[in-house]
Amino acid sequence: MTGTTTDRHKPRTTDGTLALTNLSAQIDGLAVQARLTGPAAHFAVAQQSVLVDLLTLRGHFLGRVADYEQAAQLADRLVENAPDSSTALSARARARATLHRFAEAMSDLDAADRAGARPDDLAAERAAIMQAVGCYGEAHLLLREAAPRRSDFAMLSALAVLHAESGNIAEAVHVFQEARNAYRGVSPFPLAQLDFRRGVMWLRDGELPAAREAFDAARRRVPGYAPAIGHLAEVELLCGDADAAADRLRPLAETSDDPEYASHLALALRAAGRYQEAQPWRDRAAERYDQLVLRHPEAYSDHACDFWLQVGADVDRGLQLALQTLVMRQTTRSYALVQRARAASNQSA
Repeated sequence: MTGTTTDRHKPRTTDGTLALTNLSAQIDGLAVQARLTGPAAHFAVAQQSVLVDLLTLRGHFLGRVADYEQAAQLADRLVENAPDSSTALSARARARATLHRFAEAMSDLDAADRAGARPDDLAAERAAIMQAVGCYGEAHLLLREAAPRRSDFAMLSALAVLHAESGNIAEAVHVFQEARNAYRGVSPFPLAQLDFRRGVMWLRDGELPAAREAFDAARRRVPGYAPAIGHLAEVELLCGDADAAADRLRPLAETSDDPEYASHLALALRAAGRYQEAQPWRDRAAERYDQLVLRHPEAYSDHACDFWLQVGADVDRGLQLALQTLVMRQTTRSYALVQRARAASNQSA
């Protein structure tokens, strides 16, 4: 079938590279229409809400922090122009949640509720936030509340990720497969994201072959899928192939404004004994993390902590960022990050 991609992981979907090109074209078209339409018009609100979500989607797939920031700025303007619109408030909630501004996102969802938003949509959005802050029981209840009015795929994929996040691996594996079987669309993006989240589950569980298979499935579904490629490189590094990891990371580090790829490239190059080559990437990541922690501390303090503990070689700074993350989110991961940073600090001392 022309214009489709297929592998042993069915169903068949639109070619991923073409889908990314079409996504950018759709973003550009909506941006032009938004400028031509009155800012407070109902049609403009609907258009710009879609634009916020499409920018966020592209930001995720291509590793573009600038897209997240543009989505957040657009959502802020949208609410300024239409403060009583549930559509505008919900869009801003999603944009804020992307940058881990969870308390503000919840406030927007409450305001959207008062403005007449559909309860099942709000339940799904609230569930995603509760899951992100480690409140898995509350998230599960909210997902069940929204279940009768959501598609099978959306519901099952959300439940699969929730099970994976809460450590219920056996159930997650089952529900991931159920979600795949329920997919009826042609866009490659939802399935690629599903495989990516499956890979994250296996990576956290230490199952490197399964993680590699899942990340590779996501990458083949959407070539250029930055987080999947980055995690594939992480698996290669953990398996002892530092040169392969560096080769995979270099194109991402050169094109993405997310410092995680430059940081991991420096780590891979050091593991390969290429210290002089690693230093410029380490310096680039350090500068970029400093910028992002100032602008978006909720979203980047934990990543910056990892950087300073591993590549940046500043344990005290890493501990400071770990404690900052814990203040913002009292999750299992936040506590683990503090423990790692304190252990590194004690070892350094």
